[in-house]
Amino acid sequence: MRRWPLYLLLVSLASGCSLFENEQEGPALPPDMARRADGKTASAWPAALDEAETRRRIARLIPAHARDREGWAGDLHTAFAHLGVPHATQTYCAVIAIIEQESSFQADPRVPGLPRIVRREIGQRAEQYRIPQAIITTALAKTSPDGKTYDERIAALKTETQLNALFEDMIGELPFGRQLFGGFNPVRTGGPMQVSIDFAEQHVRQRDYPYPFAGKLRNEVFTRRGGVYFGAAILLDYPAPYDQIVYRFADFNAGRYSSRNAAFQAALGKLSGQKLTLDGDLLRYENGEPSTSQSEVEAVALALGKQLEMSRPQIRRDLLLEKSAAFSRSPLQQRVFAQAEAAVDKPLPRQAMPQINLKSPKITRQLTTEWFAKRVEGRYRTCLKRGSRKG
Repeated sequence: MRRWPLYLLLVSLASGCSLFENEQEGPALPPDMARRADGKTASAWPAALDEAETRRRIARLIPAHARDREGWAGDLHTAFAHLGVPHATQTYCAVIAIIEQESSFQADPRVPGLPRIVRREIGQRAEQYRIPQAIITTALAKTSPDGKTYDERIAALKTETQLNALFEDMIGELPFGRQLFGGFNPVRTGGPMQVSIDFAEQHVRQRDYPYPFAGKLRNEVFTRRGGVYFGAAILLDYPAPYDQIVYRFADFNAGRYSSRNAAFQAALGKLSGQKLTLDGDLLRYENGEPSTSQSEVEAVALALGKQLEMSRPQIRRDLLLEKSAAFSRSPLQQRVFAQAEAAVDKPLPRQAMPQINLKSPKITRQLTTEWFAKRVEGRYRTCLKRGSRKG
């Protein structure tokens, strides 16, 4: 990396110029992050930057209110370096915007009303399995591994890390724990980016995790380093076929390729003359696996099978690609768009906002994927402004 003489550094700061204006930029970024306000194409940071300078740039992008900006910058740098994501203002701002939206840069964010949420969950499951309330009350009065009773721990719950540890202990220690939860901890997302634990467990089967850890991988999701790593992975470690980053943010909330799939649903609806739900889900799923029962999309596609010149197995084969980049190249996708565009005599978009109402015990008002994506996009734009400041 080029070293700046002290007098040049002082002149640059005094004049308000950016230290990076004259440095050669790196490779171009994906289309959804490559647009700049000045009309130029955004590029990655120079490959010649050393790690210390790269971390300094990252820290400058993090909001001033965040505690330990250098620590956050270090975790972000490690995640990007391990995943092979380009070091750039745009890529870092994308992750920073999600962190700010999901946790306001709290490594272990507090969740209001956790005791109420837990008691409701236990009550609903006890009713489902016909366990008398007296047995529940007696069991919760038992001393847990940390020396407090389970009832005391529930009353004191403030963070998701505490919640995760509570359920792990209840499953392993209480007489009805496995009966109520079947070894399945109901805490399925966590950490500063609210990452899916299922995603983290799947990701480490495909790529090594950069940190050593003891115990269960799910516990890493609740740490700052793990939450940042897996959050960056789900947001950036896949080829998004978009020209606007808001659709990548929608995918983060609704699932990878949901925005592309919603556009396919819209095209299929135009071709069939039916109004389809634009939620980005092309198949039904049970316990995370494709169901044998037909989805709305599959039923409509099968009805058009002769027109599309595709058999039932061929349509099913292509729909099974809905969570991968390969669906964009599938005969089903290409034929539906070709015929729909011919019918309306104009090009159709390959991206659409998934129409999903967000539901969670932690959400107290009616929110949607579109609300989430646009809210994060606003934070992303603010982050870009931090990165473009002179001096």
